[in-house]
Amino acid sequence: MASLDSPAILLNPIDDVAAARRKIRPGEFTGIDDIIACEIIPRGHKVALRAIPAGGEVRKFGQVIGRATQDILPGQHVHLQNLAVVESQHEHRFSVDIEAKGMIPPEDCRTFMGYDRGAGGIGTRNFIGILTTVNCSATVSKYIADHFNRSGGLDGFDNVDGVVALTHGGGCAISMKTEGYRYLTRVIQGYARHPNFGGILMIGLGCETNQIAPILEHYKLEESNRFRTMTIQQLGGTRKTIEAASQMIREMLPSVNAVKRTRQPLSGLKVALECGGSDGYSGITANPALGHASDLIVRNGGTSCLAETPEIYGAEHLLTRRATTPEVAEKLLGRIDWWRDYTARNGAELNNNPSHGNKAGGLTTILEKSLGAVAKGGSMPLRAVYEYAEIIRERGFVFMDTPGYDPVAVTGQIAGGCNVVCFTTGRGSVSGYKPAPCIKIATNTDMYDHMQEDMDLNAGTIATGDESIEQVGARIFERIIAVASGEKSLSESYDYGDNEFVPWQVGAVT
Repeated sequence: MASLDSPAILLNPIDDVAAARRKIRPGEFTGIDDIIACEIIPRGHKVALRAIPAGGEVRKFGQVIGRATQDILPGQHVHLQNLAVVESQHEHRFSVDIEAKGMIPPEDCRTFMGYDRGAGGIGTRNFIGILTTVNCSATVSKYIADHFNRSGGLDGFDNVDGVVALTHGGGCAISMKTEGYRYLTRVIQGYARHPNFGGILMIGLGCETNQIAPILEHYKLEESNRFRTMTIQQLGGTRKTIEAASQMIREMLPSVNAVKRTRQPLSGLKVALECGGSDGYSGITANPALGHASDLIVRNGGTSCLAETPEIYGAEHLLTRRATTPEVAEKLLGRIDWWRDYTARNGAELNNNPSHGNKAGGLTTILEKSLGAVAKGGSMPLRAVYEYAEIIRERGFVFMDTPGYDPVAVTGQIAGGCNVVCFTTGRGSVSGYKPAPCIKIATNTDMYDHMQEDMDLNAGTIATGDESIEQVGARIFERIIAVASGEKSLSESYDYGDNEFVPWQVGAVT
């Protein structure tokens, strides 16, 4: 076993590898048993603790992460040169770990300061949003938002967080019978209903496939003082649309500005759990710490949402055990099967993930990455599985089917109603996600120190032994409450979030 100051970390007694806390040089003692490194082990990477024959299983986190492609000696670096993925073949047991431990009585639950939107939920921000139905209305929408944000249009309206133009690259040349169309319209209606918006203006071109009227009819959206629609062709062009839209927003501003924060129960929080730019520390520090914070959110009556289906592949058996019903577990496995078919149809494979940056940070296979990624979900029962951008209605810990690509995944979670985003990163992701504030959690201290102006919290203290997972998780929980109550995250201080609205595009563009 390793001490807290040893060069390597043993995560489970049955593991075949340990993770390097720092760069380990040849001939250096790893701090585990009598293992000496026989080559350089980069920070966050894996060192072999025993001889592993070619074809032998390799374990980390107490789980198989791949097979050796050649004989591996104790002290050798275990990575792309000698480890390959194996097909996930776990036994899936359903609903055997579903005790909701430590639930807090409602009268004792924590609260936050939020915007009460009535039946629309509780907001953590107070934006006015401009939703585009098609790429052809993107430029006009950006002009309108820029007028208010950069030309004094919000002067005197200090309670309005800004006007954000949510533009995208689709909306036409797609079949209305496809998954891609359903995903796009679900995202648009989810943002139109989002409680972080005090007002919404939806702008189309006029002749696109993704028409405004069918969206309103299908999703039962009705125009009101806080929800208006228009098309550029109907109004007579760019200038006339900008003038008309600006006037509509000016009419919204007084009522949007008049809304004040009031004390709200944590049941009003829906927290998106995301990781990006992962490294070898992600599953050791930031992800399990965020998992502890997720448990605290759920215990206090709130909701946390795990996503990124390709990045739970190989670890889904840990979630099916926690599914509250067999139907929830079956739905999760059904989405895994969809992804197997989807990647095969497109000449890809699920092990295309990890990315280049993940591998440079010490992650070798998708199984290793998934085992670390699923730790963000904590330990509470899995109460529901949602398709992409579906409205999250169940409280507690839930899952949403999304790609692993961060902007697409978070766009779906926000469309589902998530009003805070927690984002763990080992390589240094810097994006933001209007209208939801995004809290960045660094997995290692070196990167945190190097990019401190972008990282809200450092979980690298777990690897150094200065804090426990529970201590860092408690810090994350407190920061979630503070940011939900109005404290700005660092990505908000840079005004990130205008370009990360990326609905999932699936299917042929014709």
